[in-house]
Amino acid sequence: MAMSEEHKAALAQGRRESRLIKRYLEALAQKKPGRPVTVESLRSKIERLETKIASEADPLKKLDLIQDKLAAEERLEELAEAPDFAALERDFVEVARSYSERKGISYSAWRELGVPAEVLRRAGIPRTRRTG
Repeated sequence: MAMSEEHKAALAQGRRESRLIKRYLEALAQKKPGRPVTVESLRSKIERLETKIASEADPLKKLDLIQDKLAAEERLEELAEAPDFAALERDFVEVARSYSERKGISYSAWRELGVPAEVLRRAGIPRTRRTG
């Protein structure tokens, strides 16, 4: 039995929404709490560490500083490769309501997964009470 064009379009929409939701949730899981780390702050930290390394006489302290610098450089590389979180959030907001309605996902479920209330509000997902 052949699928109608409407059915094919609905399947394509479901796949697209699932991809966008998954990308956002994966990126959300990667975010670390606290003050956000920026490329500029990491570059500044690396420069400060290089200055300290150059003037440090104690070899053990110098070793610790070098390790700190290597860790900061690694984090800088990770940050450069990170997806554009703002774009992922925009995509999520665009499709989350439709996805939630189709899949029966509640506001509370999104919140428990860490989706901020403000993002859900922008997506048009109404706040619901937990039952049971």
